[in-house]
Amino acid sequence: MNREQWRPFLQQWSEEWIDSHDPEKDGELDEAVVRDRWLGFAPASEEEIAAAEARLGRTLPPSLREFLAVTNGWRDAGCFIYRLAGTAELEWLADTDRSYLIEIYDELAEDDPEDDTDGEEEDENPDVINEAEVLRRSLLVSLEGDAADVFLDPEDVNERGEWTAYWLASWSGEGLEPFDSFYELMYDQYKSFHALRKPEGETKDRWDTKVEEARLAALKGEIDGPLRVLTDAEDFGNERALLLRFQMLTMLGSGQHQAGISHVVNHAHHPGILRHPLFLPELLPLVFEEDRTRDLPHGWSTLNFSKENGPEWLRSLLADHEARRAAPDFRLSFGNPEFDAAVHRILDRLAADPAFQVRDPYEEQWQDATYEETWVDGQPAMRVTMPTLTASAVLMSEESEEGVPADFDVHDPFGAYDRARERQQQLIDEAWPELKEAMRLWRPLHEDHIAPVVLFADPVLAEMITEERGREILAMCRTGD
Repeated sequence: MNREQWRPFLQQWSEEWIDSHDPEKDGELDEAVVRDRWLGFAPASEEEIAAAEARLGRTLPPSLREFLAVTNGWRDAGCFIYRLAGTAELEWLADTDRSYLIEIYDELAEDDPEDDTDGEEEDENPDVINEAEVLRRSLLVSLEGDAADVFLDPEDVNERGEWTAYWLASWSGEGLEPFDSFYELMYDQYKSFHALRKPEGETKDRWDTKVEEARLAALKGEIDGPLRVLTDAEDFGNERALLLRFQMLTMLGSGQHQAGISHVVNHAHHPGILRHPLFLPELLPLVFEEDRTRDLPHGWSTLNFSKENGPEWLRSLLADHEARRAAPDFRLSFGNPEFDAAVHRILDRLAADPAFQVRDPYEEQWQDATYEETWVDGQPAMRVTMPTLTASAVLMSEESEEGVPADFDVHDPFGAYDRARERQQQLIDEAWPELKEAMRLWRPLHEDHIAPVVLFADPVLAEMITEERGREILAMCRTGD
């Protein structure tokens, strides 16, 4: 990144920051910033840069050197760094009043030593760094921030002469976050500024255009190209990209609908998702399915989080949907009527097979267990008593005309269920071509609807749509032509 590239990038950043600035929430901008529409300062001279290098005893990495030649310091490098150092202010962290960070990470390393296996050290992981050592030798580039700092490591240099840059925010809980260069770190802060502030302007307009192009390409059956664009756009806070990318990732990976739904629904910077026309028919069923199936710590789920922390209108919507799901005649809707009817024909046929009527004794055993608080070795504990199960379901099998397998043992419900699951998986695989053919009937419910992710709210369909099959669906042209 040379100075000819730094200048337009920083100029655009400055103008977008100033135009999106809210004096009541953010405080007043410096008069010079408003006058010049520039968050930086005058360029550093070659003599000033050379003097800084002589004082520090190191030649500065190219992207930082070129940055200083454009602006000798910087204001508001994202939403959490208020000032970056100029040539006269660059210092080694160990020589500053922020050196206590080194002590903190030394103590953290002492409190969390690496475990040995059978007395032998485990193989070293090259991706794991000694954070205290990195800080001890690093150059501090930030001067003021919201418990956040920027460092450069002179001992980790790539083939371009760039020092690895680190972002550290005590409130993030992530430790040192590495970047290939000072420029890469600054660009990440620029993306973060867009994600948080959503400024109007050329950058937003450019990404809006790219997202629309990616949407159209995805509907025509393209996958990897649109995904790359949507990923980058989401990093810039594009809410539409978040929704489109979620649909594609859901189709591409078993479990993505569960891992991703919390990110989409609970994303504080995308409140519009909750009011999007697709939320009720496509996303909300996934919220309830995640609550039913995911093994989440402390009972946490997107549903429970939304019930406790969501706005009143959202809690009311959840309660209404929950009540409708409890009705005996409740059926999921999978989209437009023609597609919905075709999908339900598949599910009804599968559900009628006795293999799908065998209860899961593993789940039943835990549901019917009794729990009793007790004490073990002076510590509170819980005694779990599991019931004795017998098989009460009938399993159809080709080996028996009576509908019961020849080797069926009523005293072995677990074995019977395991064989029922094998039969279920066989039937599910056999039904896949019919579901794929039904996709020709699918029509989007909204222009942002590019894939029927609500299919994953049904456990049978979620099992049917493997990553490979999901890719087959995305590769189909879904424009209705």
